[in-house]
Amino acid sequence: MNKYAHLILGGARSGKSSFAEACARNIAEQQGYQLHYVATATAFDTEMQKRIAHHQKLRQQAHLMRWHEHECPTKLAALLSTFSDQDVVLIDCLTLWLNNLIFELGEQPDETMLKEKIAQFVSAVEQCQAQLLLVANEVGLGVIPMGEISRLFVDHAGWLNQKLARVVPQVTFIAAGLAMPLKGSAQ
Repeated sequence: MNKYAHLILGGARSGKSSFAEACARNIAEQQGYQLHYVATATAFDTEMQKRIAHHQKLRQQAHLMRWHEHECPTKLAALLSTFSDQDVVLIDCLTLWLNNLIFELGEQPDETMLKEKIAQFVSAVEQCQAQLLLVANEVGLGVIPMGEISRLFVDHAGWLNQKLARVVPQVTFIAAGLAMPLKGSAQ
């Protein structure tokens, strides 16, 4: 098990990214570690480009500590192997990463391949030497989506969160900007 891995779950606009960023900065300041921000978002349209730019600007303004930014829409397992025990790595967000994987697999995604990629990522989290903060949406709290691909996404997002929650020492749920520890203790 990774010595410090923290899964941070919540809905859209719940405050999970801000919480994760504050935790990452706190760890980096206390330990003198390098801050890394792994962004999984892909700018498919103008609105998403604006969201990405907004988040980048907020990170630059939020603190004097500099984030080393990595754009990694799909190959997270490989990227995790490049970090050391002197790194604090925030991945935002795993739900977008999962969406990118499904999109990459095409209109009829091979579920076996998807499960394999998720298993590889969970294994990489367990083996990673860095202090990890993993941000993901809890998408299964609403109505059951229409359409096979949407249900595939929601199912696998829930299973991904469950698998990570089993292997990381800390899990926090964020709602309305409030942190509720589910496993371990919140920062």
